[in-house]
Amino acid sequence: MKLSRTANLIILMVSILIGGIFLLPFLWMTLSSIKPESLIMGHPEQFFPTELSLENYTILFSQIPFFRFLLNSCIFAGGVTLCSLLFDSLAGYAFAKLPFKGSTVLFILVLMTMMVPFQITMIPLYLIMNKFHILNTYAGLMLPRLTNAFGIYFMRQSFLSVPNELMDAGRIDGVSETGIFFRIMIPVAVASLSTLGVFHFMYNWNDFLWPMLMTNTLEMQTLPVGLALFQGEHVMKHGPMFAGAVLSIIPILIIFLAAQKTFIKGIALSGIKG
Repeated sequence: MKLSRTANLIILMVSILIGGIFLLPFLWMTLSSIKPESLIMGHPEQFFPTELSLENYTILFSQIPFFRFLLNSCIFAGGVTLCSLLFDSLAGYAFAKLPFKGSTVLFILVLMTMMVPFQITMIPLYLIMNKFHILNTYAGLMLPRLTNAFGIYFMRQSFLSVPNELMDAGRIDGVSETGIFFRIMIPVAVASLSTLGVFHFMYNWNDFLWPMLMTNTLEMQTLPVGLALFQGEHVMKHGPMFAGAVLSIIPILIIFLAAQKTFIKGIALSGIKG
């Protein structure tokens, strides 16, 4: 028992140390956001500020339409997340519980798309969006992201862990296939859906390349693209960028804290191993 407590204490201390190492850059960025620009550039190694200033946040709100960028990011990341959860779960359920002729081959083809870098497909996607005249619109931003291979694979692995007896019981009670999906499978897979939702939201919230490619006006740019306005050809305003980065982390942090109870459970139920 004594050895077990000692081992647990060592594991706890190591975990705190590793957590502190990962937290250190975010803490430095937060403290730098309340430093004057001269102190950031003159003494970047100085961790704690000797002089506090909210000038960076004032510049952030006055020089760029921050709240418009924030709204665009919420619509883009939130809309893509909700749609992806629906389509990924539908496809994952079909591959896991409704086998059809050629389903294995089709699933392998879906997985193969994960090996194609986005840089290869972004120009064809841009041309397609341009042909449909939906550049610089929410539809153009969201349409190519409504589902992806990882989400389908993730939900398939989750549904595979659900016993078929639950579906058979529903059929005996006269529940339709649609009812089985929404009334039986979805409630069982809530943990996996929460986990996948965090992945989708974080990825699209932080995405820079695709929104930059698809938008050409300030009114449609997302937060990562908008913050890049502080980076000029010869001059970079570090303070306002740090301030914007700190504020942009808050929505992700809120969503992660709300889903943390089901996050680990969803990873375990999905069957994905590191």
